[in-house]
Amino acid sequence: MIPFNKLPVIGTELSYMQEAMQSGKLCGDGHFTQRCEEWMEKHFQCPKVLLTPSCTASLEMAAILLDIKPGDEVIMPSFTFVSTANAFVLRGATIVFIDIRPDTMNMDETKIEAAITAKTRAIVPVHYAGVACEMDTIMALAEKHHLYVVEDAAQGVMSTYKGKALGTIGHIGCYSFHETKNYSSGGEGGAILINEPSLIERAEIVREKGTDRSQFFRGQVDKYTWRDIGSSYLMSDLQAAYLWAQLEQANKINQRRLELWKNYYQALKPFAEVGKLDLAVIPADLEHNAHMFYIKLKDIEQRTAFNKHMQAANILSVFHYVALHSSPAGHKFGRFHGDDCYTTKESDRLVRLPMFYNLTDEEQQQVINQIQCFFA
Repeated sequence: MIPFNKLPVIGTELSYMQEAMQSGKLCGDGHFTQRCEEWMEKHFQCPKVLLTPSCTASLEMAAILLDIKPGDEVIMPSFTFVSTANAFVLRGATIVFIDIRPDTMNMDETKIEAAITAKTRAIVPVHYAGVACEMDTIMALAEKHHLYVVEDAAQGVMSTYKGKALGTIGHIGCYSFHETKNYSSGGEGGAILINEPSLIERAEIVREKGTDRSQFFRGQVDKYTWRDIGSSYLMSDLQAAYLWAQLEQANKINQRRLELWKNYYQALKPFAEVGKLDLAVIPADLEHNAHMFYIKLKDIEQRTAFNKHMQAANILSVFHYVALHSSPAGHKFGRFHGDDCYTTKESDRLVRLPMFYNLTDEEQQQVINQIQCFFA
């Protein structure tokens, strides 16, 4: 079976993990954590990056940092992972879902302003498949209405919007290093990017269970104490060691994924030109990271038939998010503003193809051959 995903492996992960073990310090904020954070701060031009146990944890930290409270409203697309909404629901917020654009599957920036009320506190753009949302429009709306912007860039590491790294444009950005992402810390993992300098000091406190422990270890205070609410939001240094091996080769991983993405695109473009399927649209002025390659079929029935065909050929192709506003929790904790013109419709016909760094050319050709067979 050609899987949908495999954990990316460069080859140096084990030696770095052994180095971390020999250091005698495996808890958070060790040597490899510092390496990873400094690399991202420099590479992505971010004032402060903090590794976390997951992108979910990063989003939860963001909600705390923005003082989200019961009665507040947060605007986001319904086509996203549950963590995007859960982080703010945990603070008591009501989620206001808006429709997506069918071309990029990102939130429709033209639907945001009509969803803003006196209770709105934040906008959460989700960069689907590592393709940037229309951030200039979103940031202008946020400034106009005095709102925060939290970028869910779980899939966007190494992608850019008009030259700026995703995750560095809003007030806060959130990355994922889960095993399904382009770069992994060995299974779970994430990072929070603090782009608003006034939030940096509190971010360190929230991440350290609400204490000023980070300042203590830098010699800025003579003892550390409980200062604020918080939780255990540190990544193990053993995981950071795995991640460091990947970040060292980030460009190599990125180039290989882009090569695989282009192979799919060129092979399937003829089918798109005759209307048998739709391909992703990559807007101008941005660079994506080839996080995934998806196609869109006629409807959910054809998608089901396609997935059965691929599975019979020992290839795993999968659908993605079910619209959050249609779920029991979505009804309980949020509402959909406006009409659902595209969210459910486009979600029902989207299917993702095998896409991972260690996918071989031969395996990819097998996938392409089976797609061509399905449409023959």
